[in-house]
Amino acid sequence: MRVLITGGAGFIGSHLAEALLTGGHEVYALDDLSTGSMDNIEHLKANRKFHYTIDSVANEPVLAEQIDRCDVIFHLAAAVGVKLIVEAPVRTIETNVHGTEVVLKHANKKKKLVVIASTSEVYGKSATVPFREDADLVLGPTTKHRWAYACSKAIDEFLALAYWKEKRLPVIILRLFNTVGPRQTGRYGMVIPTFVRQALLGQPITVFGDGSQSRSFTYVGDVVKAMMTLAREPRAVGEVFNIGNGQEITIRALAERIKAITASSSEIVTIPYDRAYEAGFEDMPRRVPDISKIQALVGYEPRVQLDEILATVVSSFQETVGLA
Repeated sequence: MRVLITGGAGFIGSHLAEALLTGGHEVYALDDLSTGSMDNIEHLKANRKFHYTIDSVANEPVLAEQIDRCDVIFHLAAAVGVKLIVEAPVRTIETNVHGTEVVLKHANKKKKLVVIASTSEVYGKSATVPFREDADLVLGPTTKHRWAYACSKAIDEFLALAYWKEKRLPVIILRLFNTVGPRQTGRYGMVIPTFVRQALLGQPITVFGDGSQSRSFTYVGDVVKAMMTLAREPRAVGEVFNIGNGQEITIRALAERIKAITASSSEIVTIPYDRAYEAGFEDMPRRVPDISKIQALVGYEPRVQLDEILATVVSSFQETVGLA
């Protein structure tokens, strides 16, 4: 296949490109490098089946040309990370909503399959855990910028499903849960790379809130494999799928585990949300997926568990900063 990845120089996008190339596919990566990095795709440049364009999905002539030459579009371009969302709410909403709008519009001209990366954030403050794809979404008030990201991604989903229902554009929506692995940075608030960096450099490990909030983490390789498998499954079209790992851990326990794995002398400190982000910041107490739907359809099973994920991230960071 010829595959377009928007956000192809990002953390997940670069791993997806790598896996597709390994499978013999031709890959076109489109990225404006606002959150992505050329370092993520440097090792792919020598592959004759890899092509990259530094531009935005908002540049419609460029996007249309890329879509026209490809069979499948993985739409990953988005504003990511809680820190960015809080600091740049206009950019978050415009990037997510308008970016998805133009991708769907141009893909619809020739009915190209669009696989859209959504997020577990859309479940908002729902207390019904684990989260099922057909569950109600419970968002906070519009005065809390924290919920702008969740709302923008929910609009993306509504729009994609509307294109499927009204125009028969094939779409698949993937709600990703805390995907982690090598090449992810803590630049926009991602917790595991942040904790690993702090632990290895002997800095305080900063836990936001009281640390009782829990998350489940999924290895990027498992996520990418699931994305590729669903893209080949006709029964996935028009559906929404959680991709994640049902094993959860509190953020405090995560900090303690990373400290132990790295044999770090770092102190674990808690920082109130108001100081970490903004006054009145609201967080999700738990974020755990129900993965029975994707398991039933394609046999998905996350294979890399937390200790192995952490070991991989630690090793990758040590190599990057010369601590290995």
